[in-house]
Amino acid sequence: MPVDMDPADHSAIVRKRAVAVDEDEEPVKGPVEFSKNASLTFSIIVPVLHEAGTIDSFLASLRRIHEYGSCEVIVVDGSLDQETILQISDESVLRLATQAGRGHQMNTGARHAQGSILLFLHADTRLPADALPQIRKAFGDQRFSAGAFRLTIDSNNPGLRLVAQLTTMRSQLTRLPFGDQAIFIRRTVFEQLGGYREIPLMEDLDLMHRLRFTHHRIIILPAAVQTSSRRWRRDGILLGTLRNWILRSLYYLGVPLNLLKLWYQ
Repeated sequence: MPVDMDPADHSAIVRKRAVAVDEDEEPVKGPVEFSKNASLTFSIIVPVLHEAGTIDSFLASLRRIHEYGSCEVIVVDGSLDQETILQISDESVLRLATQAGRGHQMNTGARHAQGSILLFLHADTRLPADALPQIRKAFGDQRFSAGAFRLTIDSNNPGLRLVAQLTTMRSQLTRLPFGDQAIFIRRTVFEQLGGYREIPLMEDLDLMHRLRFTHHRIIILPAAVQTSSRRWRRDGILLGTLRNWILRSLYYLGVPLNLLKLWYQ
C-alpha cells in the first residue's frame, strides 16, 4: 500500500513490498549530507516517474553489465502513488519514494548511497556492458573527477543518429555532458559541491558547469550508452531538437528556469 505522506516533507524507504517512512528525513536544504560508508565501489542512482511498465526490464539490463556485483542500485520514485518502485521485483534494489523533481530525487538517492562512485542513470537509458570497468579505469587517473559516456539513440532513423553524434561531439568539445549520457562522479567531489541544485530543469548542466568552474576535469568515455527514442517519437525529431537547443540557449542567457520549465512541459 502506498505511503500517505506530504510530498514536500519525507522520503519513504521501500524494501520488499513493505513501505516504511523515515521520519528523520528532511527535504534538502542547502548542502547535502551523505553517508560515509563507502564499502561498495559503485552506487547507481535512478530517478523515476511513471516507469512501472519498463522498470523491471531496465533493471534486468543492469544485471547484465560487468562487475554488477560491485555496485548497489537505488531507484528513487517521485510519484505520490509510488507505482514504479512497487512494481520492482528485485529484492536487492533499494527503493525510495520522495517528492518529484529530478535533482531532489538524485540527491535523495545519493544520501542513501554507500558507494565511492555515484552513477546517475535515467530509466530509459542502457549502459554498455563494460561501463563499470571503464569508469574504474578512468578514475585510476586522479586528474578526473567526473564523466559520462558517448550517446546513441535506439533508432535507425538517420535524423536521430545525427542528433546523437552531435550531442557526443558537443560534450567532447565542451566537457558538459547531459544527464542522458549517464553522468558519474566521485562521491567526495559530489559532496564538496553540495549535490545537485534542486532546480526545475538543467540540473545536469548546472552540475557540470560547477565542476568546470571549480577546475575539476570531466572525461567522456569512448563507450556509448543507448537512450530511448520515445521523446523524439512523441515530440518529433525536428521540433524536439529545436526546442532543446532553444531551451539551452535561453538557459545560458539567464532566462528564469521556472519560465523555461513551462515551455519544456
